[in-house]
Amino acid sequence: MKVLVTGAKGMLGSDLCPVFAEKHQVVATDLEEMDVRDPQVISAVFEQTQPDLVLHLAAMTNVDGCQGMTDQTFLTNAIGTKNLALACQNAHACMVYISTGSVFDGTKNEPYTEFDTPHPRSEYSKAKYQGELLVRELLKEHYIVRAGWMFGGGERDKKFVGKIINLAAQGKKLQVVDDKFGSPTYTVDMARGILKLVETGWYGTYHMANEGCCSRFEYAQKIVELVGIPNHLLEPISSDAFSLPAPRPRMEGIRDYLLHLMGLDWMRSWEEALEDYIKNRLLKEQS
Repeated sequence: MKVLVTGAKGMLGSDLCPVFAEKHQVVATDLEEMDVRDPQVISAVFEQTQPDLVLHLAAMTNVDGCQGMTDQTFLTNAIGTKNLALACQNAHACMVYISTGSVFDGTKNEPYTEFDTPHPRSEYSKAKYQGELLVRELLKEHYIVRAGWMFGGGERDKKFVGKIINLAAQGKKLQVVDDKFGSPTYTVDMARGILKLVETGWYGTYHMANEGCCSRFEYAQKIVELVGIPNHLLEPISSDAFSLPAPRPRMEGIRDYLLHLMGLDWMRSWEEALEDYIKNRLLKEQS
């Protein structure tokens, strides 16, 4: 297949493109090459590339930044998704839309499944959920894949895993919330999972996270354990101590329930994936 990827320079895209390139012809784009907010730009790219499959990763992802930029957030994450879905409709191309476990309100005491009803709270999550609705409305051949707390990027890692390692290595005391829960998800595992999923032809909405759920504090404990840094540098703290613009769900954990029921539950535990990432990629690239 010819596969068009949006947001290819992001954390997931940088791992997804080489995974798909092992089997398919990949055309990688980012907002600079294809602004999903502009239908004419999209049409020109589609005319040139003639994709069979579109992997839509491009989005505004700064949750707090999105909270103060509602119009721009919905233009990019919802209308941009609509523009791509319409282009896929015209080109008879299948679409994979990457969404988020934060489309739920977090009031559940256990990880969410695909059969739970979304109720997003932040502007970012609301826009991503509207993107889901637009994809379902416009395309029969689609996959909506909700991700957990993604980690990856190797030496370019500036997200939670990279930050914890860098700060702890400096001997700094770290306060980490212990009342927010989620499902860590390795970008390489998710990329391979998406490839396997699109090969089935079983369209629909799926959760795709590494198995298990933990608090942010437990996540940080595992990170410092894997790099051999004393965990006494970590201090559990309530999220009430931090004043953030955007509300965060208490529970963002997701369970790959449909994959499990359909015999496609190939995602390993988050602890195993994290160890693989830190020991076999991150530390080696940083050395």
